Amino acid sequence: MTDPAASDALPPPPPVQTVPRVAYLAVASALFMEFIDSTALSTALPTLARAFDADPLHLKLALTSYILALAVFVPVSGWAAERFQPRRVFLAAMVVFLTGSALCGFSTSLGELVAARIVQGIGGALMTPVARLIVVGSAPRSDLIRAMGWFTMPALLGPLIGPPLAGFVLSVADWPWIFFINIPIGLLGMIAVVRFVPRLPSLHPGPFDWSGFALAAAAITGVVVVAETAGLGLLHRWGQIGIVAISLASGWLYLKLSRAKIRPILNLDLLRYPTFRASLLGGTLMRLGVGAGPFLMPLLLQVAMGWTPLQAGSVTLAGGLGVFVARPFAAPMLRRWGFRATLLTLVALTAVLTAAPGFFRIDTPAWVIMAFLAAAGFARSSQFIATNTIAYADVPQAQIAQASTLSVVAQQIGLAMGVSFGGLMLHVARGSGGELTPDRFMIPYLAVGATTLLSAVVYYRLDRNAGATISGAKVGGDTT
Repeated sequence: MTDPAASDALPPPPPVQTVPRVAYLAVASALFMEFIDSTALSTALPTLARAFDADPLHLKLALTSYILALAVFVPVSGWAAERFQPRRVFLAAMVVFLTGSALCGFSTSLGELVAARIVQGIGGALMTPVARLIVVGSAPRSDLIRAMGWFTMPALLGPLIGPPLAGFVLSVADWPWIFFINIPIGLLGMIAVVRFVPRLPSLHPGPFDWSGFALAAAAITGVVVVAETAGLGLLHRWGQIGIVAISLASGWLYLKLSRAKIRPILNLDLLRYPTFRASLLGGTLMRLGVGAGPFLMPLLLQVAMGWTPLQAGSVTLAGGLGVFVARPFAAPMLRRWGFRATLLTLVALTAVLTAAPGFFRIDTPAWVIMAFLAAAGFARSSQFIATNTIAYADVPQAQIAQASTLSVVAQQIGLAMGVSFGGLMLHVARGSGGELTPDRFMIPYLAVGATTLLSAVVYYRLDRNAGATISGAKVGGDTT
């Protein structure tokens, strides 16, 4: 669930030696596993609900628990890689991720699955940022663009392969195999890493910010847990109030203590830069909207419309195709129109396409659904590329790593809150004990579309020429 274009949570050291391109693919196996795993799990949610005899709405815990673990542990990745050497941390992270995958496959209840997904998330939080560091630290500057192309390729292919692969696996085998399939991929990746990836030096970053980590983790976890359980009766009202109080107190105390630290685990002072602030706030609102998609779409197609997992997986890969196609068009759009105009246009388009599945019905042709999903994938990917890029327009080079860490954490919080928001809206639309029919999805999709549109307020306040130095857009005279 991590955008590879924004996963650099670590400071790039100077290159130490030229490495074969297979080394970039070796570390990219981490992204490949993550993206296949997340998209395959989304497709399998209705199957898992039947296997665990659980309410389909409660299966969103399997998505948000992983995302929450990412948000909490991503800040650890930078310090760990500097302290213990990137390749060693990467291999350890893959072991943790594969262990979590095996535990997911052996789960016998939703609670066990959620716990195993947290283990997976801890591994994923260390894998992807450290993998990116290895590529940036190993590639010569002249070959960096090509190296990043090889590195991000599996992240583009994962969302294409994941849904139909999950549908095929569920049609010929039992659901645990959507998790077990990670194990051979991961083992081959680890062998390739040991064989081809060089060692990068440890940088001795100093002591770890344990107090900051604990307070930030408590604040983030509290917010996500309350959002996840709202309206579902999983926590008593007073329990939710207590968690909110602890979360707010932890956040306040973190803000107070972090100002006195040289290297806080999350540097919130970076929000003083207008482009970074707009990227963080606007991108979070976008993810609140579109983050609900991986949870709502499988329930709409498989539960409400009666499709098989293979049919649903084959159709939803259209969204991955839209993401894939968008990559070459992002830079020309930004050069022609600049960040502000491009972002405002894409927000409006994404909001409409995000809300569109609420009008899908049983007699809606599959090609119409695929066309909408492909267009939504294109708009969403273009939007995220622009948002992730403008984040660093004004941030000084020395603070890029801290900005990237904070950005990745905000992304994961937005995605988790999006899943929770979509689930809550579906709970409201379904009513007490109601069936999940296609018309019940209209309110949730309209709600997430409207939430997506709110990010336009943030982007509208951007300077007209914001980010012109990196987009190449012609600078205009009016800066309002």
